Amino acid sequence: MVNEWWVARRGLAWGILLGSSGASGVAYPFINEALLHKYGYKTTLRAMAVASIIMTGPLLPSMKRRLPASHTNALARTDWSFLKKPIFWLYILSTMSQSLGFYLPSLYLPSYAATVGLSSRMGATLIALMNVSSVLGQFTYGYLSDGRFPLNALLLSTMLVSTIVALTLWGLAKSLAALVVFAIIYGFFAYAYLAMRVRMGTAVATEQSDSMTMFCLFSFAQGIGNVLAGPISSALLISDTNNHDYGYTRYKALVIFTGAAMSASAVFIALSCLAPSKRNTR
Repeated sequence: MVNEWWVARRGLAWGILLGSSGASGVAYPFINEALLHKYGYKTTLRAMAVASIIMTGPLLPSMKRRLPASHTNALARTDWSFLKKPIFWLYILSTMSQSLGFYLPSLYLPSYAATVGLSSRMGATLIALMNVSSVLGQFTYGYLSDGRFPLNALLLSTMLVSTIVALTLWGLAKSLAALVVFAIIYGFFAYAYLAMRVRMGTAVATEQSDSMTMFCLFSFAQGIGNVLAGPISSALLISDTNNHDYGYTRYKALVIFTGAAMSASAVFIALSCLAPSKRNTR
């Protein structure tokens, strides 16, 4: 539906749409922290499920398409020739690599903060700061992706900065100040990658239906990475803790894996610069 309403400013529209989840994430960490402390995991998860239904369900009927059903069906025929394009597979590999490490900082930052000696409330504050920064990052990069800067340059900048801050600011963090800086920078750049996924589709596709099919495939690739990230990250954590070691020893392999995943994504984006692309101008 978003693609039917916005064409020239589609990147900005997606940036605002995705950034709204970060805006709600400003309050959620504190709500979740309080619920977990008082009721535990089971009740908190059930409460979140019920809240999602109550808050989003009534809004669904208000979402209207711009195009009539007959015209939409006519546009729905997908030309699968993009599967033969190297740039498509490079974007898929970049998306999957990015998703392997993308959520790990937000998942483990509160426990890392506890290892530093900070309270659970400060851990929730760090997540809130990351979410606030992600709103700005997705809005900014969504706006810039609408033909104002080369798409690959924008993608590459997000992954390179994310790699650097993960391996330095996160791995070497020993204080609240370092974790705050990491949360802000990582939130801005790492989350910005998501806002450009729709433009990754239009960089390859010749028709609107093709770009939406690729958007779904990119989302599927991200889902694979996100699912794999759980067991991989659990295996990387160790029980020993050394306050003088990189990543407090316990998180050392996790931090390195996050940086490696982001750098691999950057490599695939760099290779895509050598592949031909076609921007959708419809």
